[in-house]
Amino acid sequence: MTSSDETEFDAAAAEVLRPHVGTWIDEAGGGAGRRVAIAAARFNGGITLRLLAGALAGLDEAGVAAADVTVAWAPGAFELPLVARTLATSPARVDAVIALGAVIRGETGHYDFVAGECARGLQTVQLETGVPVVFGVLTTEDVAQALDRSRTDASNKGREAALTAVEMAAVVRRIRR
Repeated sequence: MTSSDETEFDAAAAEVLRPHVGTWIDEAGGGAGRRVAIAAARFNGGITLRLLAGALAGLDEAGVAAADVTVAWAPGAFELPLVARTLATSPARVDAVIALGAVIRGETGHYDFVAGECARGLQTVQLETGVPVVFGVLTTEDVAQALDRSRTDASNKGREAALTAVEMAAVVRRIRR
């Protein structure tokens, strides 16, 4: 499933609504000064490396300094929530965590448990810590779909996750002010 023109966010249409609210929080600002951590899964690591390259490119594009990026490796997607929680609560304080990996459907029900528990765990981390945790874990039917979503272009889901992390860090910071 892909987005169509009818489902895309239309900034001009949103601006028409802006005068009808008291406070409008839309922080798509830059990433300068933001500290971002990436929890990356080694399982299906060839895909994860492609997502990581996209995420690092996206963070660079957003203005996040390389020195402000931490990457921590987990054995697989199932372990990502614990790594993400540890990063989110570390004394080094991060503004956002990006979880990267790939869960590819196989011939057993293993996929359903790993993908679902990974997503649930990452959601729990962000809700309990207040630190945005972005779900950059591919859940695909086959390797071809995972390769397609981790291409070395603007469609790379790791890049999208990085840009989402920077935006969410800005939105959360603004709301807290």
